[in-house]
Amino acid sequence: MNGNAMSQTMVTLLARNWWVYALRGLAAVLFGVLAFIWPGITLLTLVFLFGWYAVANGVLSFILAAKAPKGYPRISGIVLPGLFSLAAGVIAFIIPGITALALLLLIAAWAIVNGVMEIVAAIRLRKEITNEWMLILAGAASVVFGVLFLMWPGAGALAMLWWIGSFAIVFGILFIALAFRLKKWKTLAAPTHFPA
Repeated sequence: MNGNAMSQTMVTLLARNWWVYALRGLAAVLFGVLAFIWPGITLLTLVFLFGWYAVANGVLSFILAAKAPKGYPRISGIVLPGLFSLAAGVIAFIIPGITALALLLLIAAWAIVNGVMEIVAAIRLRKEITNEWMLILAGAASVVFGVLFLMWPGAGALAMLWWIGSFAIVFGILFIALAFRLKKWKTLAAPTHFPA
């Protein structure tokens, strides 16, 4: 399968499975909203909330990878970020007594890796889809968030909670918008072409 055919097949796969992106976005928004409306949240609760979100994100990535077309680079494109997300979630559950700094570093590393993978995916598909900027923007927001956390690891607990909540909501909204764009492609697209 040549690069063009593979990209078009991948776009078809994403369009058919638009609900995966919608669920990932919904999980992120839910996580972010809970972080804001639960002002007395403890670090332990935050660790578990992040753990559930990361595990859900990883599982949804594996579902997408299982449906990827033959010849598509599943490992680098879908499985690797899914594994990293799943590992981050499992670490949160295995070590629930994790310190605030360790949690911050875990979330920052997860955000950077996840963001880079989203940007790479958008660049690979840029010739086949319109509005790939939504995926690039979600990835860039993730990377910026991770870098900011690494630059200011000593941020107070409340500030950390607001940062995490804000990032999750923005990231989730972008993914939900992308999901509905993919759903529209599914409805409007011919088998090998996606209209602008």
